[in-house]
Amino acid sequence: MSKKEDKKPVPVDIEGLDLDLMKLKTVDLPGLVEYAHSVGGFSVVPTEQGVIKGRAMNAMQEQTQERLDMILEQMRTLAKQAKDVQDRVEISHYVYDAEIKFEPIIGKKYYLYEKEDGKKLLSLIGPKDWGNSKKFKACLAEVKLLSDHTWKVLERFDQD
Repeated sequence: MSKKEDKKPVPVDIEGLDLDLMKLKTVDLPGLVEYAHSVGGFSVVPTEQGVIKGRAMNAMQEQTQERLDMILEQMRTLAKQAKDVQDRVEISHYVYDAEIKFEPIIGKKYYLYEKEDGKKLLSLIGPKDWGNSKKFKACLAEVKLLSDHTWKVLERFDQD
């Protein structure tokens, strides 16, 4: 006999099958078994619903905390910008209340002085350029006129 003859199909003996035993070895939904049910299949392990929800909650909390941290940083930036504008408005009031004997040019530097009588004066001349002469009680700040006609403090000078 050749090998081909040995491998002839054998008819299935239906009468000899134990159907109850075969039922125990099969499942209704093979995609949900914990082991691969076919060649090349992968294992699907059912997890408890609480574990899935716990992971989702952790991911959600992490993402929302990152977003809240980003918003907080944006709020800090906006608060700093608001403080900067407020400072510019404050110094602008000092400058516009001061005596100005020329027309200031946008983008140029000037010096805000306090005179002996307490009045303020805006000058083109810096404190080092006066030499030994004491013309004023104090130089308060070096300022710059911005395009919105507010003044920015470039340097504050110590007041004794």
